[in-house]
Amino acid sequence: MSQKSVLLVEDEDNIALALTHLIGRAGYALRRVASGNAALDALAEARPDLVVLDVMLPERSGYEICQLIRRDAALNGIKVLMITASGGAAERRKGLAAGADAFMTKPFAMADLTAQIHALLGEGTP
Repeated sequence: MSQKSVLLVEDEDNIALALTHLIGRAGYALRRVASGNAALDALAEARPDLVVLDVMLPERSGYEICQLIRRDAALNGIKVLMITASGGAAERRKGLAAGADAFMTKPFAMADLTAQIHALLGEGTP
């Protein structure tokens, strides 16, 4: 079975560093970008299995990126996990309405994030 790939779209370096370490340690191939436009470029270059997508990004919001992924037939089947620091019920509804498969609020337990990634990629628990 080939290695699953994850695109991390996170503009805060300290959060991205922690997530990069965690996702890499879980055995996934990882690319990280820090803006909405860079996310679109990365999606055009290589199709990941999962996008871990921050809501608040420079240039384009995570909601907009998620909607664009869902409208593009070439990106059909990519799982989207949205993450945000402002995690009220309205943000969760908006993320799921935009097409996210799952939504998590920062701060979250790293074990919870790992479990969510494994579930989205159909791999159960590690």
